[in-house]
Amino acid sequence: MTGFGGITSPGMVDWNLAVATATRLVRPGPDVSRDEARAVVAELRRHAKAAEEHVRGFTRMGTDEIHDTPVLVVDRPGWVRANVAGFREVLKPLLEKMQERRGGNPGSAVLGAVGGKVTGVELGMLLSFLSSRVLGQYETFAPATRDLPAGANGGGRLLLVAPNIVHVERELDVDPHDFRLWVCLHEETHRTQFTAVPWLRDHLEGEIQSFLAETDVDPMTFLERIRDAAQSLAGGRPEGEEEDGGRSFVELVQTPAQREILARLTAVMSLLEGHADFVMDGVGPGVVPTVAEIREKFQQRRAKGASRLDQALRKLLGLDAKLRQYRDGERFVRAVVDEVGIDGFNRVWTSPNTLPTKAEIAKPADWVARVHR
Repeated sequence: MTGFGGITSPGMVDWNLAVATATRLVRPGPDVSRDEARAVVAELRRHAKAAEEHVRGFTRMGTDEIHDTPVLVVDRPGWVRANVAGFREVLKPLLEKMQERRGGNPGSAVLGAVGGKVTGVELGMLLSFLSSRVLGQYETFAPATRDLPAGANGGGRLLLVAPNIVHVERELDVDPHDFRLWVCLHEETHRTQFTAVPWLRDHLEGEIQSFLAETDVDPMTFLERIRDAAQSLAGGRPEGEEEDGGRSFVELVQTPAQREILARLTAVMSLLEGHADFVMDGVGPGVVPTVAEIREKFQQRRAKGASRLDQALRKLLGLDAKLRQYRDGERFVRAVVDEVGIDGFNRVWTSPNTLPTKAEIAKPADWVARVHR
């Protein structure tokens, strides 16, 4: 069959089916005319360009570098296709390992015929759910496809999900032009982090691959994890099971070695997310007139989440941990900048050895003492 991104065999996950399922199930976006949609796309592109200058000036990171990572304004199906391409890239070693293990098991032929399609459908259900919630995303491990270009030499791409941005600005009842620039400031900070710190992408990829290499999970367990998430999404989980079913994928497959890697990854992600929030708030007052109102309303929305089902799924996918990363990381960045200034903080980008540990995220003074001693 002709596959997404050139896949000819579904293997452990039928990626084509994941894309098709998510695209079929994705919720319609907000009601906008064709002219309005064009105007939103054009404005997001302008804001992304303006945000680059604002962020680089404020952070003093890589102001002389020119990078070629593209900015793509996408709809929800476009976000799905981009993320499936990224998942394929990152999960390839793990899925190959699972495929080898499956080959020696009784009934492997049946699992091969059915398992990939089942997983594809259920992964598609999860992606359709998430595709209506993401406002923007810097795709670090983004392979270029015909429809979705990426930066040269392994560079990523910046995605802005136009219908979701319009939906949230209407829901919060905030100035749409200010909100769009505010979102671009956050996402542009992530692009600046990876383009101004050349070793960061390879470091993260190495940590993720080390984590996956330590994964000791059989194929059926992997399928069950995705099925649990899909059943939560569909409302199929019996009453009272949310707590156990709400453990994240990561928590369910950890080995002792993985816990050490995960602690390092958590610290890095807290740094990146907290830094983006810090920069967004630092730049905001000068260029986004209603930033205080936007920040307050967005924080309330972020904190309360949506329905009980949404909260259960967020927990299962580890999204509750991401919310903690925003809060803890921003507290770390703010404390360090208060102590040693923005240039002193920027020593964090010197090498993997100057990244904060998970303990230092909680105690910024310890990082200052170690790096600035």
